[in-house]
Amino acid sequence: MRSTDATLTPKSPQPPFDNGGQGGFRVDAPRLGFLGIGWIGRNRMEAIARSGAAEVAMLVDSSPEMLDAAQAAAPGAARGGSLDDLLDAGLDGVVIATPSALHAEQSIRALQRGLAVFCQKPVGRNAAEVRAVVDAARAADRLLGVDLSYRSTAVMRRLRALLQAGDIGEVFAARVVFHNAYGPDKPWFYDPSLSGGGCVMDLGIHMVDLALWMLDFPAVEGVTSRLFAGGRPLRETTGKVEDYATARLDLATGAAVDVACSWNLSAGCDAVIEATFYGSRGALSMRNVGGSFYDFIAERHRGTSRETLVEPPDDWGGRAAAEWAARLAAGERFDPAAEELVAVAEVLDRIYAG
Repeated sequence: MRSTDATLTPKSPQPPFDNGGQGGFRVDAPRLGFLGIGWIGRNRMEAIARSGAAEVAMLVDSSPEMLDAAQAAAPGAARGGSLDDLLDAGLDGVVIATPSALHAEQSIRALQRGLAVFCQKPVGRNAAEVRAVVDAARAADRLLGVDLSYRSTAVMRRLRALLQAGDIGEVFAARVVFHNAYGPDKPWFYDPSLSGGGCVMDLGIHMVDLALWMLDFPAVEGVTSRLFAGGRPLRETTGKVEDYATARLDLATGAAVDVACSWNLSAGCDAVIEATFYGSRGALSMRNVGGSFYDFIAERHRGTSRETLVEPPDDWGGRAAAEWAARLAAGERFDPAAEELVAVAEVLDRIYAG
């Protein structure tokens, strides 16, 4: 079974990176610890190491097998058994890829100890947790990054540049979709107290973030939603998370955003991932190719015509992590743009509230 967004199975095994036995880093490169090194944590570790922006200094995971696999790729890294080991190691930052219920507490503890943080999404299970993390980053004056990785794809960056340049005029509507024909492979995803929610928290977070990011985070004046679990309205179930959701966001600009996401949907392919923005002079869209989780195409639409703007391949998976490490290496500290994380979390809270 292919797993969900948070634990996507790579298309092929990732080869160990070659940094000359930790010798390829700059002398002043930040020293990073990696907390949670399942495949996604290891993927981000390798992306950062290949960039040369930071040193892989410590690995922490509860699984000896995961530690062995990661250390084979980063032989110069020390091993730790807990977050406390990492916090006491004199590091500059931490990359967190643990279950969602742990993200806020672990991020706050690291920030309070003076470490910069790059965390898998969601950084918190609700807006209150996210606000606490952002406030901790501001108080510590440390760089906070969250792996909202679709912002880093070539397709979305091209579309955003065109949209902000006025290429399609005033945007009045958008449609964002993420259907995954498979479900998560970790039990905690299905416990709302641990995950914070189902497909909305796992997949919809990306699409809400993309829509608001593309439009420069306008105020969201209204949110309506419908959530389902096993084909029944979520309110009729007990202790379950949603596996299908739709929502409409009414923006202060007058634009409307339609959101849809799901797990285990009969989609006819592995995944349906799309984002379309309709303007007064045309439309801009991205979509995955052939049901792929990785390959995307960007297009411009004018009436009945379409123009391809960006095509695969695009090695984007670890790009957000590598760019965070580069910013850290450049001396960047707290970025007020972290408030966008709170804005997205507040929308998710409203989707769950119905």
